[in-house]
Amino acid sequence: MARPLPPLLVLAGIGLVAGFFGALFGVGGGIVVVPLLVLAAGLDPKEATGTSLAVIVLTAAFGVAAFAATDEMHWREAAVVGVPALAGTVAGTWLQQRVSSRALVLLFAIFLLAVAVRLLVA
Repeated sequence: MARPLPPLLVLAGIGLVAGFFGALFGVGGGIVVVPLLVLAAGLDPKEATGTSLAVIVLTAAFGVAAFAATDEMHWREAAVVGVPALAGTVAGTWLQQRVSSRALVLLFAIFLLAVAVRLLVA
């Protein structure tokens, strides 16, 4: 039996929070959307990851247009980071399909902790 889908209002709230933090800090997809989809919407971490990537397509397109319009975009740097990121996406997807959801959550939590500590001591 399939799980019921999360309420649309919960999903819309997650989208609002992700959009806000995406524009404010340049984050949203993985850092904000994945935990909220797991905790507030009840998605499996693997489902949340895929769903988050679809959200990123929408928010990134609008964000790029908005920042390009204000001339706050470094296209060369974006390409130099973005092209290798494609290879990282392939490798990350391959690994994500081979680890348990629990391991995925633990790895993500460790990553977030490491980033938080680094930001606090920087």
